Amino acid sequence: MACIYSEQSGHYNFAAGPAMLPTDVLAQIREEIQDWRGSGLSILEQPFTSSAFKQLMAETDADLRALLEIPSNYRVLFMQGGASAQFGLLPLNLLRPGQGADYLESGHWARKAIAEGRRHAPVNVIASGADQDFTALPSPAHWRLDPLAGYCHITSNETANGLQLQEFPALPVPLVVDMTSDFLTRPVPVERFGVIYASTQKNLGAAGLCVVIVRDDLLQAPPAGLPAAFSYAVQAEQQSRFNTPPTFTLYVAALMLRWIKQRGGAETMATAARQRSALLYRYIDGSDLYHCPQKIQDRSSINVCFQLADAGLTEIFLDQAELCGLTHLRGHAAFGGVRASLYNAMPVSGVQQLVDFMADFEQRHG
Repeated sequence: MACIYSEQSGHYNFAAGPAMLPTDVLAQIREEIQDWRGSGLSILEQPFTSSAFKQLMAETDADLRALLEIPSNYRVLFMQGGASAQFGLLPLNLLRPGQGADYLESGHWARKAIAEGRRHAPVNVIASGADQDFTALPSPAHWRLDPLAGYCHITSNETANGLQLQEFPALPVPLVVDMTSDFLTRPVPVERFGVIYASTQKNLGAAGLCVVIVRDDLLQAPPAGLPAAFSYAVQAEQQSRFNTPPTFTLYVAALMLRWIKQRGGAETMATAARQRSALLYRYIDGSDLYHCPQKIQDRSSINVCFQLADAGLTEIFLDQAELCGLTHLRGHAAFGGVRASLYNAMPVSGVQQLVDFMADFEQRHG
């Protein structure tokens, strides 16, 4: 194979998560891993109760609030267990006994949230994309909402099947969103949500931390059986220090927030996301070998999922891409094919290198 990868080319990680980090953020981590802020101690050794680490948490809270323009009547929580833990914690924290919740079934991760939600409360699926094999999103005009629901849950971006909600309707019940894979990739109207939650290993650093943004009026005393460490109200009262938070992951998130801020914030990230995905979708749509089955208006700008016309070429494509410095392009196990995850740290040069490889591969195998 005449690989286009050379010393002038880069090595790009297209993994769905944990995702690539910016080189300058990695450099700062490398520098501070032994001596953080001149303390003589590694960031890994910092007590979470120290004034220095409390200051870091306050800075992280403030930077996130500024970037998303979070209103003052919302609390920012730094929790463990990832977004998957929130699938069960949401009904336990937000619902009254016997109360149900609405869920939009938009793809793989929405289904995970629904299955876990059903373990704790009645679930009403307001609409589903299953009849279209999750290649399109049900329009809000067709959502069958329950006016008595405790909340309505949506997944803003489906990493496995490459769909993304473009608008967030104002609803009569609290809107709850799993925003893990497109968090901080665009501005969002925070005031329309009761809860926003997102794991950090895609756009905000390393695995181990889940950011939960919750409106004050939804904080309530933990019901019997819910450990205090998983109570939104308790963690809000304790400023996310009821128990030891994931200190290193929180530190990396702080660095990523500054990196985003220095580059112009969420608007700049949104422009970059559109540029990256448009470059890749444009090539796919003009190709005879590659095909993206997702409805154009619902396509994700973050996780581009596509198939090869000859499925037998997929493994060859993935192996040769890796040899050319383009790693972790395998599609989700539930859908197969190829997936290029284009999170905030991915430069346009990485997508261009992928497109160049795809064109070369098509010329040889098309």
